Amino acid sequence: MLLNTFKMNLIAILTLMRPKQWIKNAFVLAPLLFTGQFVIMPANGKALFAAFLFCLASSATYIVNDIRDLECDRRHPKKSKTRPLAAGTLSVPVAFVVLVGLYTILLYGWIVTPRASGVILCYLLLNLAYTFVLKHQPVVDIFTIAIGFVLRVVAGAFALDLALSGWMLVTTLCLALYLAAVKRRQELSQNGTEGRAVLKKYSIALVDRYAEMSATCALVFYSMFVMSVRPQLVFTVPLVLFGLFRYWYVVEVLDGGESPTDALLADWQLLLTVVLWVVACACALWPMQG
Repeated sequence: MLLNTFKMNLIAILTLMRPKQWIKNAFVLAPLLFTGQFVIMPANGKALFAAFLFCLASSATYIVNDIRDLECDRRHPKKSKTRPLAAGTLSVPVAFVVLVGLYTILLYGWIVTPRASGVILCYLLLNLAYTFVLKHQPVVDIFTIAIGFVLRVVAGAFALDLALSGWMLVTTLCLALYLAAVKRRQELSQNGTEGRAVLKKYSIALVDRYAEMSATCALVFYSMFVMSVRPQLVFTVPLVLFGLFRYWYVVEVLDGGESPTDALLADWQLLLTVVLWVVACACALWPMQG
Protein backbone atom coordinates (compact mmCIF):
# COMPACT_ATOMS: atom_id res chain seq x y z
CA MET A 1 0.00 0.00 0.00
CA LEU A 2 2.78 2.43 0.94
CA LEU A 3 4.68 1.54 -2.23
CA ASN A 4 1.60 2.19 -4.37
CA THR A 5 1.09 5.56 -2.70
CA PHE A 6 4.73 6.46 -3.36
CA LYS A 7 4.38 5.47 -7.02
CA MET A 8 1.19 7.50 -7.41
CA ASN A 9 2.79 10.58 -5.83
CA LEU A 10 5.91 10.18 -7.99
CA ILE A 11 3.80 9.96 -11.15
CA ALA A 12 1.81 13.00 -10.05
CA ILE A 13 5.00 14.98 -9.38
CA LEU A 14 6.40 14.05 -12.80
CA THR A 15 3.11 15.04 -14.42
CA LEU A 16 3.25 18.34 -12.54
CA MET A 17 6.73 18.99 -13.95
CA ARG A 18 5.54 18.18 -17.52
CA PRO A 19 8.73 16.49 -18.78
CA LYS A 20 7.19 16.05 -22.23
CA GLN A 21 7.43 19.82 -22.63
CA TRP A 22 11.19 19.69 -22.08
CA ILE A 23 11.62 19.08 -25.79
CA LYS A 24 11.20 22.87 -26.20
CA ASN A 25 14.52 23.30 -24.45
CA ALA A 26 16.29 21.80 -27.45
CA PHE A 27 16.51 25.46 -28.54
CA VAL A 28 19.31 25.79 -25.96
CA LEU A 29 21.40 23.52 -28.18
CA ALA A 30 20.97 25.66 -31.32
CA PRO A 31 24.26 27.60 -30.85
CA LEU A 32 26.08 24.30 -30.28
CA LEU A 33 24.77 23.00 -33.59
CA PHE A 34 25.17 26.07 -35.78
CA THR A 35 28.70 26.87 -34.65
CA GLY A 36 29.88 23.30 -35.20
CA GLN A 37 31.04 22.98 -31.59
CA PHE A 38 29.17 19.69 -31.20
CA VAL A 39 32.45 18.05 -32.29
CA ILE A 40 34.06 19.30 -29.04
CA MET A 41 33.13 17.10 -26.07
CA PRO A 42 33.45 19.78 -23.32
CA ALA A 43 31.16 22.05 -25.34
CA ASN A 44 28.53 19.30 -25.48
CA GLY A 45 28.67 18.95 -21.71
CA LYS A 46 28.24 22.68 -21.13
CA ALA A 47 25.34 22.97 -23.59
CA LEU A 48 23.55 19.89 -22.22
CA PHE A 49 23.92 21.16 -18.65
CA ALA A 50 22.41 24.51 -19.66
CA ALA A 51 19.54 22.64 -21.36
CA PHE A 52 19.06 20.56 -18.19
CA LEU A 53 18.84 23.72 -16.07
CA PHE A 54 16.32 25.18 -18.49
CA CYS A 55 14.23 22.01 -18.19
CA LEU A 56 14.10 22.50 -14.42
CA ALA A 57 13.32 26.21 -14.84
CA SER A 58 10.47 25.49 -17.25
CA SER A 59 9.06 22.90 -14.83
CA ALA A 60 9.22 25.49 -12.07
CA THR A 61 7.22 27.94 -14.16
CA TYR A 62 4.58 25.28 -14.86
CA ILE A 63 4.24 24.60 -11.12
CA VAL A 64 3.86 28.30 -10.31
CA ASN A 65 1.28 28.62 -13.08
CA ASP A 66 -0.68 25.58 -11.85
CA ILE A 67 -0.76 26.92 -8.29
CA ARG A 68 -1.85 30.35 -9.51
CA ASP A 69 -4.57 28.97 -11.81
CA LEU A 70 -5.74 26.16 -9.53
CA GLU A 71 -9.37 27.27 -9.16
CA CYS A 72 -9.68 28.05 -12.87
CA ASP A 73 -8.17 24.69 -13.82
CA ARG A 74 -10.64 22.86 -11.57
CA ARG A 75 -13.47 24.28 -13.69
CA HIS A 76 -11.76 23.40 -16.99
CA PRO A 77 -13.11 20.21 -18.63
CA LYS A 78 -9.64 18.92 -19.63
CA LYS A 79 -7.22 20.48 -17.14
CA SER A 80 -9.35 19.34 -14.19
CA LYS A 81 -8.47 15.77 -15.17
CA THR A 82 -4.91 16.08 -16.50
CA ARG A 83 -3.27 18.51 -14.06
CA PRO A 84 -2.41 16.91 -10.69
CA LEU A 85 -3.30 19.92 -8.50
CA ALA A 86 -6.63 20.51 -10.21
CA ALA A 87 -7.42 16.79 -10.23
CA GLY A 88 -6.57 16.47 -6.54
CA THR A 89 -3.91 13.79 -7.04
CA LEU A 90 -1.27 16.09 -5.53
CA SER A 91 -1.53 18.69 -2.77
CA VAL A 92 -0.37 22.29 -3.01
CA PRO A 93 2.16 21.89 -0.12
CA VAL A 94 3.86 19.03 -1.99
CA ALA A 95 3.97 21.21 -5.11
CA PHE A 96 5.70 23.95 -3.08
CA VAL A 97 8.29 21.43 -1.83
CA VAL A 98 9.02 20.36 -5.42
CA LEU A 99 9.27 24.01 -6.44
CA VAL A 100 11.79 24.76 -3.69
CA GLY A 101 13.81 21.72 -4.76
CA LEU A 102 13.95 22.94 -8.35
CA TYR A 103 15.02 26.43 -7.29
CA THR A 104 17.75 24.92 -5.10
CA ILE A 105 19.22 22.99 -8.04
CA LEU A 106 19.06 26.12 -10.19
CA LEU A 107 21.04 27.99 -7.52
CA TYR A 108 23.75 25.34 -7.83
CA GLY A 109 23.67 25.89 -11.60
CA TRP A 110 24.55 29.53 -10.96
CA ILE A 111 27.88 28.37 -9.51
CA VAL A 112 28.66 26.13 -12.50
CA THR A 113 27.52 28.37 -15.35
CA PRO A 114 26.72 31.87 -14.07
CA ARG A 115 26.13 33.57 -17.45
CA ALA A 116 23.62 30.97 -18.62
CA SER A 117 22.02 30.96 -15.16
CA GLY A 118 21.59 34.73 -15.41
CA VAL A 119 19.54 34.19 -18.56
CA ILE A 120 17.53 31.48 -16.81
CA LEU A 121 16.80 33.94 -13.99
CA CYS A 122 15.47 36.39 -16.59
CA TYR A 123 13.30 33.55 -17.97
CA LEU A 124 11.91 32.79 -14.50
CA LEU A 125 11.12 36.45 -13.82
CA LEU A 126 9.54 36.86 -17.26
CA ASN A 127 7.30 33.86 -16.63
CA LEU A 128 6.31 35.14 -13.21
CA ALA A 129 5.23 38.35 -14.91
CA TYR A 130 3.42 36.26 -17.54
CA THR A 131 1.60 34.14 -14.95
CA PHE A 132 0.31 37.09 -12.95
CA VAL A 133 -0.04 39.92 -15.50
CA LEU A 134 1.20 39.51 -19.06
CA LYS A 135 -0.90 36.51 -20.09
CA HIS A 136 -3.98 38.71 -19.82
CA GLN A 137 -2.60 41.25 -22.33
CA PRO A 138 -3.32 40.50 -26.02
CA VAL A 139 -0.29 40.43 -28.33
CA VAL A 140 1.99 40.90 -25.30
CA ASP A 141 1.14 37.35 -24.21
CA ILE A 142 2.25 35.91 -27.56
CA PHE A 143 5.49 37.89 -27.56
CA THR A 144 6.21 36.82 -23.97
CA ILE A 145 5.98 33.16 -24.97
CA ALA A 146 8.22 33.79 -27.97
CA ILE A 147 10.84 35.67 -25.93
CA GLY A 148 11.09 32.60 -23.71
CA PHE A 149 12.39 30.65 -26.72
CA VAL A 150 14.84 33.42 -27.58
CA LEU A 151 16.18 33.29 -24.02
CA ARG A 152 16.81 29.57 -24.49
CA VAL A 153 19.06 30.32 -27.46
CA VAL A 154 20.83 33.10 -25.52
CA ALA A 155 21.46 30.71 -22.62
CA GLY A 156 22.95 28.17 -25.02
CA ALA A 157 25.30 30.77 -26.44
CA PHE A 158 26.32 32.06 -23.01
CA ALA A 159 26.98 28.52 -21.77
CA LEU A 160 29.55 28.16 -24.56
CA ASP A 161 30.88 31.74 -24.27
CA LEU A 162 29.83 32.43 -27.85
CA ALA A 163 28.89 35.74 -29.44
CA LEU A 164 25.15 36.05 -29.99
CA SER A 165 24.00 35.62 -33.58
CA GLY A 166 21.45 38.22 -34.64
CA TRP A 167 20.23 35.89 -37.38
CA MET A 168 19.62 33.08 -34.90
CA LEU A 169 17.76 35.35 -32.47
CA VAL A 170 15.43 36.91 -35.01
CA THR A 171 14.71 33.57 -36.70
CA THR A 172 13.96 31.98 -33.32
CA LEU A 173 11.69 34.89 -32.39
CA CYS A 174 9.68 34.58 -35.61
CA LEU A 175 9.38 30.80 -35.36
CA ALA A 176 8.28 31.05 -31.73
CA LEU A 177 5.72 33.74 -32.60
CA TYR A 178 4.36 31.38 -35.26
CA LEU A 179 3.99 28.53 -32.73
CA ALA A 180 2.46 30.82 -30.10
CA ALA A 181 -0.04 32.29 -32.58
CA VAL A 182 -1.05 28.81 -33.74
CA LYS A 183 -1.48 27.77 -30.10
CA ARG A 184 -3.87 30.67 -29.51
CA ARG A 185 -5.70 29.82 -32.75
CA GLN A 186 -6.29 26.24 -31.66
CA GLU A 187 -7.38 27.27 -28.20
CA LEU A 188 -9.98 29.50 -29.81
CA SER A 189 -11.00 26.85 -32.32
CA GLN A 190 -11.31 23.99 -29.84
CA ASN A 191 -12.45 25.68 -26.62
CA GLY A 192 -13.77 29.07 -27.67
CA THR A 193 -13.01 31.90 -25.27
CA GLU A 194 -13.57 29.88 -22.10
CA GLY A 195 -10.03 28.52 -21.68
CA ARG A 196 -8.27 31.88 -21.21
CA ALA A 197 -9.59 35.36 -20.54
CA VAL A 198 -7.25 36.85 -23.15
CA LEU A 199 -8.86 34.75 -25.89
CA LYS A 200 -11.88 37.05 -25.78
CA LYS A 201 -9.65 39.74 -27.29
CA TYR A 202 -8.57 37.60 -30.27
CA SER A 203 -10.24 36.14 -33.32
CA ILE A 204 -9.22 33.13 -35.40
CA ALA A 205 -8.76 35.34 -38.46
CA LEU A 206 -6.45 37.68 -36.54
CA VAL A 207 -4.18 34.99 -35.09
CA ASP A 208 -4.12 33.29 -38.50
CA ARG A 209 -2.60 36.46 -39.94
CA TYR A 210 -0.12 36.61 -37.05
CA ALA A 211 0.88 33.01 -37.72
CA GLU A 212 1.24 33.48 -41.47
CA MET A 213 3.36 36.61 -41.06
CA SER A 214 5.59 34.98 -38.44
CA ALA A 215 6.10 31.79 -40.47
CA THR A 216 7.01 33.81 -43.55
CA CYS A 217 9.50 35.91 -41.60
CA ALA A 218 11.04 32.80 -40.00
CA LEU A 219 11.58 31.23 -43.42
CA VAL A 220 12.98 34.44 -44.94
CA PHE A 221 15.38 35.12 -42.07
CA TYR A 222 16.55 31.51 -41.95
CA SER A 223 17.16 31.55 -45.70
CA MET A 224 19.06 34.85 -45.46
CA PHE A 225 21.18 33.43 -42.64
CA VAL A 226 21.98 30.35 -44.70
CA MET A 227 22.83 32.29 -47.85
CA SER A 228 25.01 34.87 -46.12
CA VAL A 229 26.61 32.97 -43.21
CA ARG A 230 26.20 29.19 -43.66
CA PRO A 231 25.86 28.49 -47.41
CA GLN A 232 26.60 24.82 -46.80
CA LEU A 233 23.12 24.59 -45.22
CA VAL A 234 21.26 25.71 -48.33
CA PHE A 235 19.82 22.22 -48.88
CA THR A 236 18.11 22.41 -45.46
CA VAL A 237 15.83 25.27 -46.56
CA PRO A 238 13.36 22.89 -48.29
CA LEU A 239 13.19 20.85 -45.07
CA VAL A 240 12.29 23.98 -43.10
CA LEU A 241 9.67 24.93 -45.69
CA PHE A 242 8.17 21.42 -45.62
CA GLY A 243 8.12 21.49 -41.81
CA LEU A 244 6.17 24.75 -41.78
CA PHE A 245 3.73 23.41 -44.38
CA ARG A 246 3.30 20.13 -42.53
CA TYR A 247 2.75 21.83 -39.17
CA TRP A 248 0.04 24.01 -40.67
CA TYR A 249 -1.56 20.85 -42.15
CA VAL A 250 -1.52 19.25 -38.70
CA VAL A 251 -3.23 22.36 -37.33
CA GLU A 252 -5.78 22.93 -40.07
CA VAL A 253 -6.74 19.37 -41.04
CA LEU A 254 -5.75 17.18 -38.09
CA ASP A 255 -6.80 19.77 -35.49
CA GLY A 256 -3.49 19.72 -33.63
CA GLY A 257 -1.23 22.54 -32.55
CA GLU A 258 -2.70 23.63 -29.23
CA SER A 259 0.43 22.00 -27.83
CA PRO A 260 3.37 22.23 -30.29
CA THR A 261 5.07 19.37 -28.42
CA ASP A 262 2.07 17.08 -28.81
CA ALA A 263 1.75 18.02 -32.48
CA LEU A 264 5.41 17.20 -33.09
CA LEU A 265 5.37 13.87 -31.26
CA ALA A 266 2.03 12.75 -32.71
CA ASP A 267 2.85 13.33 -36.40
CA TRP A 268 5.59 11.06 -37.74
CA GLN A 269 6.17 13.17 -40.86
CA LEU A 270 6.74 16.31 -38.82
CA LEU A 271 9.00 14.49 -36.37
CA LEU A 272 10.98 12.90 -39.20
CA THR A 273 11.41 16.30 -40.84
CA VAL A 274 12.91 17.76 -37.65
CA VAL A 275 15.23 14.77 -37.23
CA LEU A 276 16.37 14.98 -40.86
CA TRP A 277 16.98 18.72 -40.49
CA VAL A 278 19.15 18.21 -37.39
CA VAL A 279 21.11 15.39 -39.06
CA ALA A 280 21.55 17.42 -42.24
CA CYS A 281 22.83 20.44 -40.31
CA ALA A 282 25.21 18.29 -38.27
CA CYS A 283 26.62 16.57 -41.36
CA ALA A 284 27.07 19.86 -43.21
CA LEU A 285 28.75 21.60 -40.25
CA TRP A 286 30.73 18.63 -38.89
CA PRO A 287 34.23 19.95 -39.79
CA MET A 288 33.48 23.40 -38.35
CA GLN A 289 34.84 24.62 -35.02
CA GLY A 290 33.65 28.15 -34.22
